[in-house]
Amino acid sequence: MSDLATAIDNLAAEDPLELPSGTLTEQLMDLHWQMARLQAQIARRTHLRTVTGTLAH
Repeated sequence: MSDLATAIDNLAAEDPLELPSGTLTEQLMDLHWQMARLQAQIARRTHLRTVTGTLAH
């Protein structure tokens, strides 16, 4: 979770207009993957996924 907080803080601390588009893209991709990992951890810990890996309804 601290990795996600760090990624969010890094984006919040910078003015997007001052960043090269490649850097901004890298930071947004990092944030996306951190969020995806967090969602997977939450799903595992709360047993929202079935054995087949699909979301339970």
